Amino acid sequence: MSVTSISRWHEDALVPLEYCDMIDTSMVAADSWFVSDGRALAIGLHRERFLENAPEAESFWDASIAAIPSQGDWFPRVEKHANGRLLFRLRTAPERQRAAVLATWTGPDPRTRPSVKGPDLDAMLRIRTAVQPLGASEAVILSEDGFVVEGAYSGLLWWRGDILCGPPADLARVNSVTSRSALTLAAALGLDTHEEAVTPEELDGTELWALSALHGIRIATAWVDGPELAEQPGRLATWRARLDALRREI
Repeated sequence: MSVTSISRWHEDALVPLEYCDMIDTSMVAADSWFVSDGRALAIGLHRERFLENAPEAESFWDASIAAIPSQGDWFPRVEKHANGRLLFRLRTAPERQRAAVLATWTGPDPRTRPSVKGPDLDAMLRIRTAVQPLGASEAVILSEDGFVVEGAYSGLLWWRGDILCGPPADLARVNSVTSRSALTLAAALGLDTHEEAVTPEELDGTELWALSALHGIRIATAWVDGPELAEQPGRLATWRARLDALRREI
């Protein structure tokens, strides 16, 4: 992924990336989203999530949005750091993936603020990297009781027949914008949604999705040393198209 320095400034809030090494890298909050030719999914929810932990950053957010080119594929990120610095990273989007292979993270839970996106991004990268030698592209975090919580960089949803399911709200995790969008769309289509606490073994035979702002919906094709997963032909393509159709001009 390449990173481009920004050229638009707003009250000195946007920091050129060549100075990134000079600032406090401990993040209080962060958010990122995929933009294609000026269109993004649920940008208002990304804004809401970021400003919840950086309430003073409204003008910074607006300036960041204005700095995104109207052409091309981008994966920008906004950050609030512990020293108060606000940083915008204009990043070209990497290739988007249709599928993911999962593996359970078996070490201690590395998250320090599970419900906030940003403080634990480096820890999430470490655990995702740790499972890659197993052939996995995403690590799954379990609760102390062994229930599925989330992926390192994704929300997790699964199908029980025509019911779209996800982890209970009381399992602390980042509030995935893409997962919320899929569940809201399911309800709008008249489908049932359900929360359930499940162990990996209890997902045997289900169609399991890993959802993120960059990739949208990915089908989990395998779970290393875990449950056997299924895929209903055509469902993933239909839902990826449905979410893409919800993208709006930012």
